[in-house]
Amino acid sequence: MPFAIQIKLNEKLYLRNPEDSELGRKIIGKSIHLIEEIGFEEFTFKKAAKEINSTEASIYRYFENKHKLLVYLISWYYAWIDYLIDYQTNNIVFAEERLKIIIRIISESYKEDPAISHIDESLLHKIVVAESAKAYLTKLVDKENKAGFFSSYKILNKKIGSVIQEVNTNYPYPNSLASTIIETAHEQLFFGQHLPSLSDIKAEKNQSQNIADFLEHLVFSVLKSK
Repeated sequence: MPFAIQIKLNEKLYLRNPEDSELGRKIIGKSIHLIEEIGFEEFTFKKAAKEINSTEASIYRYFENKHKLLVYLISWYYAWIDYLIDYQTNNIVFAEERLKIIIRIISESYKEDPAISHIDESLLHKIVVAESAKAYLTKLVDKENKAGFFSSYKILNKKIGSVIQEVNTNYPYPNSLASTIIETAHEQLFFGQHLPSLSDIKAEKNQSQNIADFLEHLVFSVLKSK
């Protein structure tokens, strides 16, 4: 990226914006490393506090609980993907080409972006693949949805759905196909790495490209059949 970007999220996800202080950014960065290392179930604010040489109370000043921290991280990721799509498709006229770029972006395993020093996007991507469903597969999903917790995901999904509609104006399920692209990219990556009998996408160097190829075949086969 040629310049640093600002990711703005729903203020209800946090008590104090972690982006506004060095401690807040450290909490985000270290939490990403720790969740990726030990998993969300084992992650606690006590363990995170030890990583940043601070106290649990300091983290609770930013986040009410670890669920809201997870939703924050997932939301940040989807807002960042939304930015990447805008950045990489800005001057692309043809909708089919834009949709192919979007599929590639969704499928990629990212390297750390030096323009955002406190967040390791490659580790965050791993968390999204392994943990993102836990952000909304809860009893509180309807209440949290009304509060706008998942707005980043919905904005991204709507953007992809609008491009799908451009490709085929008669296709009746653009939003369903858009969310299928996002979720399938994550599931196939996870299956290929951990449950290989559920996928033809094997854990190898070109895994992301194989996922993109599969999704492109799936999506355009569907769109051209309608």
